[in-house]
Amino acid sequence: MNKAAILRFLFTAIVLVVAVILGRLLWLHYLYSPWTRDGRIRADVVQVAPDVSGLVAAVPVKDNQFVHKGDVLLVIDRSRFQLALAQAESNLAAAEAGMRAAGAATLAAKATVAGHQSEYRMLEAQAQRRTSEATAGYLSAEDRENAIDTASNAAATLRAAKASQGQAGATAAATAAAVQQAEVQVAVAKLNLQRTQVRAPADGYITNLRVRVGDYANTGVAQMALIDSHSYYIYGYFEETKLPQLRIGDPVDIRLMAGGVQLKGTITGIARGIADTDNPTGGDLLADVNPTFDWVRLAQRLPVRVAIDTSSLPKGVILAAGMTATLTVHPRSASGPRHATARAR
Repeated sequence: MNKAAILRFLFTAIVLVVAVILGRLLWLHYLYSPWTRDGRIRADVVQVAPDVSGLVAAVPVKDNQFVHKGDVLLVIDRSRFQLALAQAESNLAAAEAGMRAAGAATLAAKATVAGHQSEYRMLEAQAQRRTSEATAGYLSAEDRENAIDTASNAAATLRAAKASQGQAGATAAATAAAVQQAEVQVAVAKLNLQRTQVRAPADGYITNLRVRVGDYANTGVAQMALIDSHSYYIYGYFEETKLPQLRIGDPVDIRLMAGGVQLKGTITGIARGIADTDNPTGGDLLADVNPTFDWVRLAQRLPVRVAIDTSSLPKGVILAAGMTATLTVHPRSASGPRHATARAR
């Protein structure tokens, strides 16, 4: 074998070894490096629904419009609720008048008891004097009996007056309770009237606006969605082979598929469970084990929550829930490669 053939053989062998090594490194990189193309932007979505039912009188917002917290999104016709408030206030005024009348009756009953009590004491003392031994020779038996009967009648009258006073007090308590109930009804009527204006619970974007003026809106039925503009985050679905390198607090490079925009983020949470589609639980809470087994098993993907650093968000970049991104984690303390890069999905 000549020298040229030997060189060609050695060159081919070296290229083959390098290719094998590079292939091995790429395979390990793909399996274990902490990155994923399956990143999804998510946000808190508020289902905006009225708290009272009625005809829609106004819809002062448009689909995809940005609104601030407290802005009016929907107005329910207020006429019925204004009448309900007026009726509740009238009932409250009547209850307060009844309470004042009951208070006056209580004072009158108290004064009556005081008068009858004074009269009873006087007649009782008079009866005791007329029935004493000192007056035995001066008064007839009939006069003595009349004095005793008069004192007994005064005692009965006093008891009746006290009973009337107790009844007046109970009536006053009932009217006070009626006033409290009427005040609650007024508060509820005011709240219902206030809730005819549905306001934005947070800053965000209106989406999926389905209601129009003249529609009938039912309590609790969503009429639009509000995406909280301060709640955007990313769920990266990492293969289980890469999870050992991930830690809460690790920095993350984010690349959006939309224009390849680069963002920064931080891992804030790692999911502790996903559904087992192969072995679900049966109706009697027993494991429904699949009798077949695939020998080639794909690594499961678990959600990892990543907070977006808003200071790294370029001006004018649109974030929308559902957009995809590539995530590259830079582990602060983990075995294996310290970082990796990847192309956008």
